[in-house]
Amino acid sequence: MKIIWSTLFLIAFCSPLLAQTDKPVFKNLDVFELEYANDPRISPDGNTIVYVRRGMDIMTDKSFGRLWILNKHGTGHRKLTSREVNESHPRWSPSGDRIAFVSSTDNGSEIYVLWTDSGQLAKITQLDGSPSGLSWSPDGKWIAFSLKIQEKHAELVKPPKKPKDAKWAEAPRVTTLLKHEQDGSGHISPGFHHYFIVPADGATPRQVSSGEFHHRGASQWTPDGKSLVFSSNRNENWEFEFRNSEIYKLDLADGSIKALTDRNGPDFSPAISPNGKQIAYLGYDDKIQTYQINRLYLMNLDGSGKRELELNLDRSVSNPNWDAEGNGIYFQYDNHGNTKIGYFSLNGNVEKVVDNLGGTTVGRPYGGGSYTLSKNGTIAFTYCTPYHPADVAIVKKGGQSNILTRLNNDLLNHRELGQVEEVWYTSSFDQRSLQGWIVKPPKFDASTKYPLMVEIHGGPVSNYGDRFSAEMQLSAAAGYVVFYPNPRGSTGYGEAFGNLLYNNYPGDDYQDIMDGVDAMIDKGYIDEDHLFVTGGSAGGIMTAWIIGKNNRFKAASVVKPVMNWISKTLTADNYYGYANYRYPGQLWENFEGYWKFSPISLVGNVETPTLVMVGMSDMRTPISEAKQLYHALKLRKIPTAFVEIPGSYHNIANRPSQLITKVEHTLAWFEKYREE
Repeated sequence: MKIIWSTLFLIAFCSPLLAQTDKPVFKNLDVFELEYANDPRISPDGNTIVYVRRGMDIMTDKSFGRLWILNKHGTGHRKLTSREVNESHPRWSPSGDRIAFVSSTDNGSEIYVLWTDSGQLAKITQLDGSPSGLSWSPDGKWIAFSLKIQEKHAELVKPPKKPKDAKWAEAPRVTTLLKHEQDGSGHISPGFHHYFIVPADGATPRQVSSGEFHHRGASQWTPDGKSLVFSSNRNENWEFEFRNSEIYKLDLADGSIKALTDRNGPDFSPAISPNGKQIAYLGYDDKIQTYQINRLYLMNLDGSGKRELELNLDRSVSNPNWDAEGNGIYFQYDNHGNTKIGYFSLNGNVEKVVDNLGGTTVGRPYGGGSYTLSKNGTIAFTYCTPYHPADVAIVKKGGQSNILTRLNNDLLNHRELGQVEEVWYTSSFDQRSLQGWIVKPPKFDASTKYPLMVEIHGGPVSNYGDRFSAEMQLSAAAGYVVFYPNPRGSTGYGEAFGNLLYNNYPGDDYQDIMDGVDAMIDKGYIDEDHLFVTGGSAGGIMTAWIIGKNNRFKAASVVKPVMNWISKTLTADNYYGYANYRYPGQLWENFEGYWKFSPISLVGNVETPTLVMVGMSDMRTPISEAKQLYHALKLRKIPTAFVEIPGSYHNIANRPSQLITKVEHTLAWFEKYREE
């Protein structure tokens, strides 16, 4: 696959590799200047793309999204509306004459429609809540969406009547739900998400789904416009069988709902073929293990004739989309730390269409990104490299990619970034080939000895890759060679590799990381006496595990860890999801097993000076977990400090200043021990 670049564009994007000494390095306040493209939507005729342009506001310390539009040649790049509010979820009408989207207002979020010929804009809803999952009917007359219908909180008692003007304490909040809180948003109010349809020219929305079940995500209209196809969990025991879901068909005339799938496991992401006769969808038979890949299936519109499409890929796939002729299906997948678009033709052939999808998580180099498909086969997608976050690009199967935007040229063309290099090494445990990346300091000199910072990804079922990372670049700019590996359990290397952590976490992934450290030392430019280690979430768990296993590191930064699986499992927002999938049985049935893999069990061995960091509102790895490590180290008189980030959930770097403070505190701690 080739990429079209103009000569000036090539120099602009590759300039970090040219090591121009007159450029300053990437610095902390540059984070506020970063922008990236998200959710690119190409028009049906393939001529125009609308996308969400995301940036950072230094005055409010928040990210924001505005809709921008451009044509397939990259010209005509302009803001879609004159409104300075958050805009998202752009969706083209079938004829391409209108764009529906969601936008914030003074009273919440609403659905808007913009006419592309005139630029006229209309708010077509007045909702009590925030709509999501927009989809147009085939004739362009209706828009379907999902909206939560709020219900009253449970009550166990009726409070006594208080005297007039009396100021009593607030009434207690009673919860009876299995899932009653969500990291990132807090308490979950009672109620269910339902599907609605609203006339595209505005009127009263009509609820079309029913029952005490959640109906979320974008529904698919059948070509005749008479039904919606969607994924949901409408099983009687849905709260406890939370990994299960089915594909359903909803008749808009009478509201009847028919299940089209019926297995034990998730079925989701339905995509109806252009002729309306078949549905492609994703899912798997739940084998109750840590990692299971999403497989691609096909069935008739009535649910008959189900079969798996043999991709022979051994990778988890997502975002299936039919080509216009109904001859095949596009999808995206991760392979060796790089997100790609693939294509499966119904005659059985599988081919890669394009690399380097992603760039929408600018903090650390995780996967992500998205693509959409026009009727003429042109694909719009988010394109990234290690040297810039996501831009808008287009490609056709078998053709060349064309990068249309240059959102960060104004900043990154004038910064010297650290060079990113892929590394492979061999596991001493079982001789597997393992992959990682390094970022070298700007103005790198191979004859110099550099301190090594090991940065371990979260998940642990996730992956780092060759994608832009503000955090890695800031650490490299501080003079560290930053090494970020994908040890066993990482995704993009097959189901068996990802599932090696079942009932073995933390486990042999520890040796994978230490083998990577040794491989880095063998390169000759690492100061073996100045090794540092950090990571967040699952990376925080492994960092705590490492310093309990050896004393090779000068200092460590343990960020939002799990220290004790026994205390964490029943206090986190996802407390119901660990038994059997991570460790056999509930913790009271397998107390020894849960304790065996708890880093707190090794805290008596720790001699490494350790910074402990956590968000004060973290519900995924509650603050009590981080406190266990800090308090234990204080009692043992090990040098330590405890950093609590106010207002931060598990995504500790959600706001730009929080990303900066996370990196700066880690670097400050390491600098205390770097000169020793």
